[in-house]
Amino acid sequence: MTGMLASVNSMAEARLVLSAHVDIIDLKQPALGALGALDIDTVTQIVAGVNGRCPVSATIGDMPMQPAPVFNAVKAMTETGVDYVKIGFFPGDDWHGTVKRLSALTVQNNALIAVLFADTQPELNILDLLKEAGFKGVMLDTMNKHQGSLTLQMTKMEIAQFVTQAKARQLICGLAGSLRLEDIAGLMSYRPDYLGFRGALCRQHNRVGQLNEQAVATIRHAIKNACFN
Repeated sequence: MTGMLASVNSMAEARLVLSAHVDIIDLKQPALGALGALDIDTVTQIVAGVNGRCPVSATIGDMPMQPAPVFNAVKAMTETGVDYVKIGFFPGDDWHGTVKRLSALTVQNNALIAVLFADTQPELNILDLLKEAGFKGVMLDTMNKHQGSLTLQMTKMEIAQFVTQAKARQLICGLAGSLRLEDIAGLMSYRPDYLGFRGALCRQHNRVGQLNEQAVATIRHAIKNACFN
């Protein structure tokens, strides 16, 4: 079944989505970019507060793909106790060298998730490299949050191809990127492992605003209902 990933930036927001029984709590700071990171102390405190009641992921921030700084950021984030660390694969720089360097962390059973950006026309042949390096999963997201949802950045065929190729390599597969309530039914047909949300969970769909309890419940119900229909 497809689960719900909810992005939060505080313990208060984490408690709210916990009460809605989301499947993954994702820690990031939307005000700092597509995958803006929370500071290490805040992440550590939220992980302790969640106390194993739900898997927790965290982003390392909008960083250029350079092996040393990305490795150091990922290593620091793994030490907070999060279940998954998300790394944005931004255009340019050294994707292959960075993935190779990160393989030193995957052999220590750290679960890394690569985030590809649909609006940058990512090459899906990177999936083989990710699998070989020991990554646990891969997500499609959008880098520019002002150009609409994932479904406007990629065709249905392209999204389906991504999910199929990720699953063929036994990678956890997630779809995100300014997703709205109306996107859920169509995306569920591809059977991703997770759908990720932030803006649709906030007041007036403002991703840098506060979460809205009713919006969280509405999205959670829509995913759960679609799973059983």
